[in-house]
Amino acid sequence: MPNSTERERERELSMENGGSAAARWRFEGNERLILAGGVTVRGVLNTVIGNLDGNDTRPVIPLGHGDPSAFPSFRTSPFAEDAVCSAVRSTKFNGYSSTVGIPAARSAVAEYLSKDLPYKLSPDDVFLTIGCTQALEAVVTVLARPGANLLLPRPGFPYYEARAGFCSLEFRHFDLLPEQDWEVDLASVEALADENTVAMVIINPGNPCGNVFKYEHLKKVAETARKLGILVISDEVYDHLTFGSNPFVPMGVFASIAPILTLGSISKRWIVPGWRLGWLVTNDPDGILTKQGIVDSIKGFLNISADPATFMQGAVPQILENTPSDFFQKIVSTLRETADICYERSKEIPCITCPSRPEGSMFAMVKLNLSLLEGIEDDMDFCCKLAKEESVILLPGFAVGLKNWLRVTFAIEPSSLDDGFLRIKAFHQRHAKKQ
Repeated sequence: MPNSTERERERELSMENGGSAAARWRFEGNERLILAGGVTVRGVLNTVIGNLDGNDTRPVIPLGHGDPSAFPSFRTSPFAEDAVCSAVRSTKFNGYSSTVGIPAARSAVAEYLSKDLPYKLSPDDVFLTIGCTQALEAVVTVLARPGANLLLPRPGFPYYEARAGFCSLEFRHFDLLPEQDWEVDLASVEALADENTVAMVIINPGNPCGNVFKYEHLKKVAETARKLGILVISDEVYDHLTFGSNPFVPMGVFASIAPILTLGSISKRWIVPGWRLGWLVTNDPDGILTKQGIVDSIKGFLNISADPATFMQGAVPQILENTPSDFFQKIVSTLRETADICYERSKEIPCITCPSRPEGSMFAMVKLNLSLLEGIEDDMDFCCKLAKEESVILLPGFAVGLKNWLRVTFAIEPSSLDDGFLRIKAFHQRHAKKQ
């Protein structure tokens, strides 16, 4: 039992810790983390979802997500599931991995990507990551030297801005042109770049626009990068999810013009975003990335980072090599059907306009015409009131860089997508400005 002197000292300490002496604590939160995470797709969607009316008995129609794995039409291949089970049961993948990935998995990814390239990748060109997100984190961190700046697409994927902000890497936005099937405004890229610009990012197939860049346009992107002396970061997480007139062309095809860092994963094509297996690949036949220290910096980042689960790496060769083509054909066919529904139904709603038919990924951007509506302030207000009145979730465009636009996900059951657009149409009619 403490004596009276000890109890008195405890009371004094307690009063100090709760009063003016609390400033003695020498730790505090990281403000840069708070700022970096201020606007995220998930955060904005959570705000929209918070407006749902719990008394509405209709099913919620989620048209703002990027994860269709819960829907029956978008289930992964049993061959992929079997590969994971086999890797776990083999007991060969219970230990730590190399920080850059196990050799068999790196070889399998190199082989998989080389099928679309005019040259053959080496396993040493491949670095395995915890999904495409960690690949993105690695690239941004590697490039974040003092004074450097990074060119990002608008609209785009806001995690690039968040990560760059956290790393104190300046970012500047170039526009994608909706009237030209969301091609890169290359003139704005050249105008934005200066002697401190290190790289530009493209996302192909496009999130959030649903576009697929043509071969000729990608070549111009590479030529612009070469002219500016920068590398191209090509986010290809939606590779081969194309269903229009333009086939998927990997940016690595043009690596002899400018060095390319390719980011990808099994998340989208195999509909398994929760499996968290991605890659960062150096497309660099001239060895420029090695000479400039980028490769060693990538290895350094991975040496101080977590690794993807070893059993997932063990499953990768079987997943990439043995998944039957009819699985991919089914997914692409379903996306083609739902993309067409999205495009055609948007024409029936006066307050939204889809500038071009989606040809890839799982999204479309539609422009919101507020002049046709009463009582709607902006895209966020539109989405919050739509959620409350119709139990439909859309992502407001400001979250991806375009205010008063909307990102619509069409990776959902066709009947649900149809129902969703009927509800959006009813919402428009209810809020239409009186003539």
